[in-house]
Amino acid sequence: MKRRVLSTRDRLPGGGLARLTSRTDTNVVSWPGTGRPEPAELAELAGGVSAILALGNDRIDAPLLDAAGPELRVVSLASMGFDGVDRQAAAERGVVVTHTPGVLAETTADLTFALILAARRRIGAARDALHAGAWDVFRMDDYLGLDVHGATLGLVGYGQIGRAVARRATGFGMRVLYHDPFGPAADGSATPVGLPQLLAESDVVSLHVPLTDATRHLIGPAELRSMKPTATLINTSRGGVVDEAALLRALDDGTVHSAGLDVYEREPRGADVADLIGRPGLFALPHIGSATETTRAAMVDLAVDNVLDVLDGRPARTPLPGTKGVPA
Repeated sequence: MKRRVLSTRDRLPGGGLARLTSRTDTNVVSWPGTGRPEPAELAELAGGVSAILALGNDRIDAPLLDAAGPELRVVSLASMGFDGVDRQAAAERGVVVTHTPGVLAETTADLTFALILAARRRIGAARDALHAGAWDVFRMDDYLGLDVHGATLGLVGYGQIGRAVARRATGFGMRVLYHDPFGPAADGSATPVGLPQLLAESDVVSLHVPLTDATRHLIGPAELRSMKPTATLINTSRGGVVDEAALLRALDDGTVHSAGLDVYEREPRGADVADLIGRPGLFALPHIGSATETTRAAMVDLAVDNVLDVLDGRPARTPLPGTKGVPA
């Protein structure tokens, strides 16, 4: 009997999904809609599947896992993030959960630095003025931003992406601080400090932590007030790490200088973007941190490899810590 695999999308970059569908021992069923499927929609397709190939923001909850039934062995995320998965429910049902660390770190670090430059140099406001036909004369005091070279960069989270950002910062002559709530060993290229010191001393604060109960709204009103009024906040991790309403207020009242965001508490935004538009200090993008052809294809390839490894009786290549058989 063929093994059944549920893919939460019917189109994915690269050849990973085609590689899975070409297997003679595997039958792939895909959700045919657009956007993000609801768990109830996936549950209608999930009965008897051995694996679920999903994206990091798909909600994989206990009812969906139960709808899949006892044949389900792995939930494989084509994402480094995993906040959509009920990991405890998966562990209780003996389901391995995997993600795709490593393959997207450099690409996301590139995008992080693009946001640093765009937000601090007010590139969005200058671009918008040009497009609106408002650049009618050269003025010395128009579109003034703040320097990136020589600034102090504070990294909240110092895993693969944080370290990749730190390497880029050296080319700009930046002083690099970091605070990691999960405590990786220092590598000598950045200075470990407590979060209060990092917020107080950094010209740029860049967030690189997963969304967990401990990191939800890690940056809220008090943290924003403790930052320099000339500081820039960058978030390419998960939207829920920042109290978004508090950040928008801080931008409006000058508590902080600027922000560059690629992630939001509500995703996708669709037409609900009025609160992001028209703020000169905010440069916003639609969650494209890993969005290059090569990286997105590599993410899907690794997710498919994890599916095949588990179904073929091998250990998963990149299991998520805290799930079946993997220490937290």
